[in-house]
Amino acid sequence: MANLKLACVLFLCMIVVAAPIAQASITCTQVSKSLIPCLTYLKSNGGSPPPGTCCQGVKNLNGMAKTTPDRQDACKCLKTTASGISGLNPTLAANLPKNCGVNVPYKISTSTDCSKVK
Repeated sequence: MANLKLACVLFLCMIVVAAPIAQASITCTQVSKSLIPCLTYLKSNGGSPPPGTCCQGVKNLNGMAKTTPDRQDACKCLKTTASGISGLNPTLAANLPKNCGVNVPYKISTSTDCSKVK
């Protein structure tokens, strides 16, 4: 009987510890760090392709945002961050994933409704 109680307690502990890990979401810090190499490009006139480090960040961010909640959180972070950067070229921002060879399932824009991102 004691072994059964111990097994139940261990099982509950595993659930309590694993639950926050399973629900972990992408953070704005992760989003920002991924896209910092793109800032100079996004403030330019777009006369050249995005730098390789920028595209690597876009690819990394896309890889981190696998679930709908992750993509929605990333979208919210992008919108918040973009609104605080003066001189950001919205056309370059909208085309950044495509220019880096990454398919993002929503429009990159400050007008995007992140709650509708799937």
